Amino acid sequence: MRGFFGLKLTVAAALLASTTMAVAEDVEVLHWWTSGGEAAALNVLKEDLATKSIGWVDMPVAGGGGEAAMTALRARVTAGNPPTAVQMLGFDILDWAAEDALGDLTTVAAAEGWDAVVPAALQGFSKHDGKWIAAPVNVHSTNWVWMNKAALDAAGGKAPETWEELVAVLDAMKANGITPLAHGGQAWQDATVFDGVVLGLGNDFYKAAFIDLDPAVLGGDQMAEAFNRLIKLSTYVDANFSGRDWNLASAMVINGEAGMQMMGDWAKGEFVKAGKVPGTDFVCIRFPGTQGSVTFNSDQFAMFGVESDGAKAAQGAMASAIMNPTFQSAFNVVKGSAPARTDVPNDAFDDCGKKAMADLATANDSNSLFGSMAHGHAAPASVKNAVYDVVTAAFNGSYVDGAAAAAALATAVAAAQ
Repeated sequence: MRGFFGLKLTVAAALLASTTMAVAEDVEVLHWWTSGGEAAALNVLKEDLATKSIGWVDMPVAGGGGEAAMTALRARVTAGNPPTAVQMLGFDILDWAAEDALGDLTTVAAAEGWDAVVPAALQGFSKHDGKWIAAPVNVHSTNWVWMNKAALDAAGGKAPETWEELVAVLDAMKANGITPLAHGGQAWQDATVFDGVVLGLGNDFYKAAFIDLDPAVLGGDQMAEAFNRLIKLSTYVDANFSGRDWNLASAMVINGEAGMQMMGDWAKGEFVKAGKVPGTDFVCIRFPGTQGSVTFNSDQFAMFGVESDGAKAAQGAMASAIMNPTFQSAFNVVKGSAPARTDVPNDAFDDCGKKAMADLATANDSNSLFGSMAHGHAAPASVKNAVYDVVTAAFNGSYVDGAAAAAALATAVAAAQ
């Protein structure tokens, strides 16, 4: 395996350059990785491209769920000036592909054998009409709980494995005088918690509700129970949760001000950047009831259609760099996620990283790997946004009980389709 900082152009990128006789231009990259842990991970990619004499023109748009970034992108494309590459999630990629706005990475992908090493669930968002249109940089799983180890020890020391045990731990943390659940009151964060709650009631239930969009399931008794559980969780947040960014909620757990956070594994990047060690300072578990299953999103870099040969060469080189196994390891160790390739060794990863990779492999093999509704990998944006509205309303006390929320959810999803 080639050394990360000594990488030369891959065969595919060299082929692109020799075919077009072009010198790769700088890349302008639109993204929303602006927190400390995210920025550190992104720097790994910037430094790798620098070894290829490709400059990086940064276009950060803050906002953890990427909504603001997608708004900025639409404005750029409408003006006829798209960025070279854009961080995207799930159905957003396919929507742009359907508009014939994305470039073709198939030459690079074929030369490097991406089809054989990228899980099929990810390829569903990386390809359109048989062509590779995006390079997946990672696999984030969203059904995690991150706990302050000292707070857990003070609450009895046993990581919860069931819903009932989770409630008992939260109650103990509350009695100990800390905020039990660190949370940011933003729609995508509320939905991230709800992903775990729904999956905790069973794989078949999650699939029927959020992937098949079965109206009877969306408005049924199990969904009512899911909302009752979400409403229960809302009683454990502090009074200042509304509008808080996710990384500030992570900091509450890191600093011992809160007991736990229910968030995707990008949160681990914040713990690592703060010098915290899994098993010593913090504990990572799957949301109780979801062991063996994974809800995922995958950050991918979609390449927009560009005219110049130099820009195309830069896109090919960037895509190749993203998919290099050494880079996939180096990046995801920092980011907190799992590699998008199945052939990356786990040697450099900490205990939570190794668990993430093992869980992903298990879920992939057992058909328990599901796209995250909260993060645009289960249903198109119109449906996702309809779910957001009802989930956020429920978390903020707009429904008297779970049955009313479930009925509203079924109505909202039907209207969004």
